[in-house]
Amino acid sequence: MQTTLSQFNETASTDAFALQNSKLLKVSLNQVTIQSKLGSMVAYQGDVTFEHAGSGGMGRMLKKAMSGEGTELMKVTGSGEVFLADQAQDIHLVYLENDMITVNGPNVLAFDSGIDWDIRRVEGGGGAMMAGGLFNMSLQGTGWVAILSDGPPVLLNVATAPTFADAQAAITWSSGVQTAIRTDFKMKNLIGRSSGESVQMAFTGQGWVLVQPSEGRIAAAAAAGGTPAGGVGALGKMLNG
Repeated sequence: MQTTLSQFNETASTDAFALQNSKLLKVSLNQVTIQSKLGSMVAYQGDVTFEHAGSGGMGRMLKKAMSGEGTELMKVTGSGEVFLADQAQDIHLVYLENDMITVNGPNVLAFDSGIDWDIRRVEGGGGAMMAGGLFNMSLQGTGWVAILSDGPPVLLNVATAPTFADAQAAITWSSGVQTAIRTDFKMKNLIGRSSGESVQMAFTGQGWVLVQPSEGRIAAAAAAGGTPAGGVGALGKMLNG
């Protein structure tokens, strides 16, 4: 049989996390145990076990319930290989060395189980509690993190100029960056009171922010009646009145 399928052969790598292409990640479980987004497994080979990762303790369970940051995780163990993807979104790898990044929950694909995660609130929320990125996941420690973007992103250095982004488009930023919520009343008058673009995230400090060129996957989920990425949930609704 003659085919052109050889271009899609599995990519060999000595790294635990290895991109097969821009939208498919292979994790070698003989090197690492991971937590990944529930439902992100598309294939696996060898000895692989999946189990619900849980909330990581009562404190984080309460934070998830109150904030609406509802990213569900599964624990993946074994000695085989697992292939992960999510709606053909682009995948980007970050290796943390005793460092921390903050990520919009729906943009987390997988991370080394040795990395500690928590839910954090963007400071300066105040009257802008309905901003899509008000609550996010922090990932801290040493190991691999796989992040999703809906299209090729842009990496912005926040130290070079005042930096602002739509809360659903800013998908991850480094530990030296401070965030706040900014409401643009002029933009609200221009594009309508119901638009989330009148509420922006402001970034200052030393470091970078990664911005995706779309709100599509997140906005579609919200339009269908779900909670937006990093949504406000019950706590946000109560504080917002």
